Amino acid sequence: MKESAVRGALAVVAALTLVASVPASPLLAADGALRLNDREYFETRGLSVLVFSSEYDGMFFDEKTAGIELVHHGVRTATGGAVRLKPTPEQWDQIPKLVKRTVDRQAGTIEVTLRYEDFDFDSRVLVKADGRGVRVGVFLDRPLPERLAGRAGLNLEFLPSAYFERTYLCDGRPGILPLHPSGPVKVLPASTQIRQFAGHSTFDDRGRNEYVEAAPFASGKTLVLAPEDPERRVTIESAEGLALLDGRNVAQNGWFVVRTLLPAKATGKVVEWSIRPNTIDGWKRAPVIAFSQAGYHPAQKKRGVVELDADDTPLGSVSVVEVTAQGDAIVRLQAKVEPWGEYLRYRYATFDFSAIERPGLYFLRYGNERTPTFPISPTAYADIWHQTLDVWLPVQMDHMFVKEAYRVWHGAAHMDDARQAPVDHQHFDGFKMGPSTDTRYAPGEHIPGLNVGGWTDAGDDDIRTVSHSATVVYLAETWELFRPQRDETLVDESGRYVDIHHPDGRPDLLQQIEHGALALVAQHRAFGRAIQDIIAPQLHQYTHLGDWSTQTDGLPYDPALRPFESNGRASGTPDDRWAFTERSAGINYVSSAALAAASRALRGYDDALAAECLAAAQKAWADEHTAPVPGAEPPREAMFRQAAEMGSAFQLLLTTKERLYADRFQELVWPALDRVLGFSVAAAVRAMPYFGPEYRDRLAPYVRRYADEVASLQKQNPYGVPITRGGWAGNETVIRWAMTNYHVHKAFPDVLSRESVLDGLTYVLGRHPASNVSFVSGVGTVSKRIAYGQNRADFAFIAGGVVPGVLVLKPDFPENKEDWPFLWGENEYVIDVCAEYILLANAVDDLLR
Repeated sequence: MKESAVRGALAVVAALTLVASVPASPLLAADGALRLNDREYFETRGLSVLVFSSEYDGMFFDEKTAGIELVHHGVRTATGGAVRLKPTPEQWDQIPKLVKRTVDRQAGTIEVTLRYEDFDFDSRVLVKADGRGVRVGVFLDRPLPERLAGRAGLNLEFLPSAYFERTYLCDGRPGILPLHPSGPVKVLPASTQIRQFAGHSTFDDRGRNEYVEAAPFASGKTLVLAPEDPERRVTIESAEGLALLDGRNVAQNGWFVVRTLLPAKATGKVVEWSIRPNTIDGWKRAPVIAFSQAGYHPAQKKRGVVELDADDTPLGSVSVVEVTAQGDAIVRLQAKVEPWGEYLRYRYATFDFSAIERPGLYFLRYGNERTPTFPISPTAYADIWHQTLDVWLPVQMDHMFVKEAYRVWHGAAHMDDARQAPVDHQHFDGFKMGPSTDTRYAPGEHIPGLNVGGWTDAGDDDIRTVSHSATVVYLAETWELFRPQRDETLVDESGRYVDIHHPDGRPDLLQQIEHGALALVAQHRAFGRAIQDIIAPQLHQYTHLGDWSTQTDGLPYDPALRPFESNGRASGTPDDRWAFTERSAGINYVSSAALAAASRALRGYDDALAAECLAAAQKAWADEHTAPVPGAEPPREAMFRQAAEMGSAFQLLLTTKERLYADRFQELVWPALDRVLGFSVAAAVRAMPYFGPEYRDRLAPYVRRYADEVASLQKQNPYGVPITRGGWAGNETVIRWAMTNYHVHKAFPDVLSRESVLDGLTYVLGRHPASNVSFVSGVGTVSKRIAYGQNRADFAFIAGGVVPGVLVLKPDFPENKEDWPFLWGENEYVIDVCAEYILLANAVDDLLR
């Protein structure tokens, strides 16, 4: 699951973090041997071996993007190489802390020191180039702690989807790598379990005091994976023996694991592996032609990007080919290819085919590569947001039975919401409670009225106030600016029933705003303010996949009943979600802003709810302004609070036109523009109608400076958009950047053109690194068909969902897995990004009309 707090406040207030270009790869060895390059990993043509270029995330544990990793013929096929304490570590199992990393260029080695604090246990892992492979040694200065004997081992994890329908040899014995996990496993007493995060457990033992672990399905001293496939063949040898296990037996996001146990009572070099991935002589990664899978409007600029292997050189042109009604393919343009330079680990070139304006169907051809066919049409972007509103958002609706034709997506979930979270508690998803509940409810007490509205977000099941508030704001802004009347969904709030593809005579957008507002206003009814989150209390619930209505029994907890006992009104099973109620001025302001925006949109649709939303928004504002001034705040929290207060002032100004909010907005906006220009400038330009000409004059220099920043992106990467680094990929940043550009362009069209708005959209729709797939499932000719939604265990998608996109793994590898849904930082749909995508799609259609 994703870490909600990672996005949280940072997504609201953080400045854009740009990835600068780096030099291309150095010349590779003519003999194909691995060399340690200047970016501190081993490289030869067709293979990179990374050694703790990234380290494990101490908060969110093993997210499969750290340790020793293999990038094999352009695909990251192995990860997690390290000393681990489980045969197939899960996301919440203990990870080693990286104490030291030493790169010795002269010796051609990388050594890391790893530490498990709980066991006072250190190990050193040394990786050395060895011809076309590497040798990996584990060294212990002190014997293994007795508690870890038979537990600690050297692991390397292989991506199952890279080895589906392939075979293996283990000491010459043949086998087929399983498509679906099929064992073996073993049952162990709970007392032997290595402690998981904060003492939680991913295994629901139903009171049996046991858990399961994967057992080896092959073992020997020489293992060959995919001997029949020269692109995926890897040979591993170890005198100490190797075991091959399937981590999917205990968690759907598990990988195939190769493992050697560390011997007890030994020091020095205790394990050594020889790893020899096969490399194809002269291999080059195929060019990627990046373009918009949804097509183009005739009048817009049409720019593509060609991503090339570091050892490739650009061709002279890209052919733009029209497909006629008779199936003929006619070249309409030879677009000149312009070398761009090096970025990350690849070379890039660009081309412009804006001269093609005639509506029709086209594809692009570069050398032997051909893109899918796409339209050029005045309506190319008119419906690209429909599936997000028609399907994705309804599927996410919590507390509702959701149906689509013959399919039931889920029942009415979490009808037992919610219980007061305990005090002095740190939740595994980042939320916390201090010494007081700050409410009238005792820890564990049921809080009535919270089982209404909201969306599950999205691989998680939580009702997270910050993302819900952002979602409501984006939907309300879409309604205000564009008034889309689309009606394709029946929503019955009182009956808790949703039927997709069933019009009910009411605009779907207003129904979604209502659903989000109900969840937010329920908090103000129950507590008089906003709270952090409503979320599963137990880790084995949090990892739940499938129908959300089966995550809990739907009955409020009654401690007088036995576990799993029910009287039809309550149950003895403490599975109800917890409400984290610690006070936060920033969260209260964020909620206030959303409720103010919702009140404007809901006027004339649900006047009673609109009035309640505005009253709650104004009360939250007033309460925070009469509360004691915070003392010494951490800088990040202070920044979040100030940004949230400005957002609340802005939305209340738009709703009420009152001078109180106008004055406070003016006090906050100028320092905000000085701090984080890209975050604040959209609100600043949208507020212009509420102030005089002197406001515009003061704002103009900021706008010009912002336009200069936008222009500078063309020099930083070939896509001309902000591409971020971090554990969460950057589509959210790109969409927000593009919407900022829309507002700035509308206010200052002579300073910033519309092209940057279009660049942001086409990036999401396919003009990005690593591939040209559309990051919006179901939108465009080729789009994300495997993603991290509630149905990810089925290797499926939800139409209209927007994934995070390209994750830049340190130091230089852009990735978005198209055959493996479980990397949440690349493939998890989330509600606020999807809502802002609806806003951006309508904005682009508005510009091009």
